[in-house]
Amino acid sequence: VQLVESGGGLVQPGGSLRLSCAASGFTFSSNGMSWYRQAPGKERELVAAISSTGASTNYADSVKGRFTISRDNAKNTVYLQMNSLKPEDTAVYYCRANYGRGYWGQGTQVTVSS
Repeated sequence: VQLVESGGGLVQPGGSLRLSCAASGFTFSSNGMSWYRQAPGKERELVAAISSTGASTNYADSVKGRFTISRDNAKNTVYLQMNSLKPEDTAVYYCRANYGRGYWGQGTQVTVSS
């Protein structure tokens, strides 16, 4: 199983970023996917999750209305569209496959700062 995140970077408050996670090594379309984040000195937290078909999603209260999780099963890719970014969104963002014991990507840094 391999998960490769991309799309992180430095953005000003109020800006947007789109994270991508390309998956391989398992049947992507049969498994739910999640995005987590971990800020310095804090525990890793669930940001958003999506079912295998994309019909069901859920979000942390702190990102509701600003972030959107989606997936393209033809491309084996899950996305996280992040709008109206705030400094407190600064963290390393990880993709997780809800497959077997669970698998993690290497993470991508998102920094929100002026």
